[in-house]
Amino acid sequence: MLDGFFNAKNVAVVGVSRDINKVGHVIFQNFVESDFKGNVFAVNPNVEFVLGYKTYDRVSDIDEDVDLVIIAIPSKFVLDVIKDCGKKKVKNVVIISSGFSEVGNDKLEKELKRLLDKYGIKCIGPNTLGVFDAYGGVDCVFMPKTRVKRPRKGGISFVSQSGAVGGAILDLMSERGYGFSKFIGYGNGVNLEISDFLEYLKDDDSTRVICFYLEGVKNGERFFEVLKEVTKVKPVIGIKAGVTVEGGKAALSHTGNLAGDDRIYDGIFKQCGVIRAENVEELFDFVKVFDNYTYVKGRKIQIITNGGGYGIIGVDNVIKNDLELAKMNSENKKFLKNEFGGIIVGNPIDLLGDADNNKYKLAIEKSLGDENIDIVLIVLLTQLPLINTDIVDMVADLKNENKPIIVVSTGGGFTDVLVRNLEKKGVPVYLFPENAVKSIKALCDYYLK
Repeated sequence: MLDGFFNAKNVAVVGVSRDINKVGHVIFQNFVESDFKGNVFAVNPNVEFVLGYKTYDRVSDIDEDVDLVIIAIPSKFVLDVIKDCGKKKVKNVVIISSGFSEVGNDKLEKELKRLLDKYGIKCIGPNTLGVFDAYGGVDCVFMPKTRVKRPRKGGISFVSQSGAVGGAILDLMSERGYGFSKFIGYGNGVNLEISDFLEYLKDDDSTRVICFYLEGVKNGERFFEVLKEVTKVKPVIGIKAGVTVEGGKAALSHTGNLAGDDRIYDGIFKQCGVIRAENVEELFDFVKVFDNYTYVKGRKIQIITNGGGYGIIGVDNVIKNDLELAKMNSENKKFLKNEFGGIIVGNPIDLLGDADNNKYKLAIEKSLGDENIDIVLIVLLTQLPLINTDIVDMVADLKNENKPIIVVSTGGGFTDVLVRNLEKKGVPVYLFPENAVKSIKALCDYYLK
């Protein structure tokens, strides 16, 4: 179990400096300013106080039991700290420090692993960005909150082998309003790697969707077996980097992990039911729909639009992605024809440029109540004059957990406000039909496998 990393009550930070730009200071300040309910201790033999907190010469000098130690000092001093942690009977450490196998210093990393095994210590890192738990308040991500926002509480957990990728995604997801459970940057993975974190998140009550960024694994067989079990319980969305020969070489110098043949990883992902994102933008698209919907009964999509061209693009993409165009039942068709006059009620239902909120409401309600329709794809171009801000609450109120509503909306400032408000209310919105339909396909492929 990895609870000691996320539910720690007493945390020590080794390398806390008075210099506000140093990693140790940033991490300690993050704890002080977070919702962390436990105790945090500063370790630095060269100063007496930091941020008003008494400092300790070493971890073993702390009177309390210590659940978690964060190490942010030059790599050449890390082994001595691990020995001291062993003396203190600490069982969990996060090593932020770099300077190990990622720079060719395999000897130091092997000795680190030997000591960790000797003392029975679980380690995240070295060469890691850190971890963040939105519920427990543990935050040892070494980027200051003024640079990287911390997300609100939610159901997404993200595991990243790369600190830079992880930090950027954490910041961007926070900015866009995604809710997080946990972020785990694991770096070189000296004795805990991606399989351990996936296994843990499978049983984590606050995690609904698991995402990962991966360069390579050390134990491919275990990775395969763990993935098979995890995807039975929760959707797993992954980016695999290092797919080219050159990218694989870069991965080796980045985290000291062999990237491996991409065809093997692709086969593993397909066999295990991992939703593979080709890039970060696609990861965001997929996360959005999986975070809001946990069920879909079929692949039949009804498109409702006030922009004919977007409706046609939507139809093309439904077919290209091996999904189905729904055929609304005759009773609902007749009702909408009578209500809308000259509008053709088919697939798509084109409400035309004079569509108002009420026309959308009627079309959505009839689609949701139609047994021939599984998913409702709404193209909402807000530039047209009869659409007003009330449509946000209207669409959100119609959201149905068993029949997903997906929105496509393209535009500038006014559109952006409506989009953000819709997403705050749990309705996923996409910029273009292509993105929306591909995300719907991922949802269907997972839940209808």
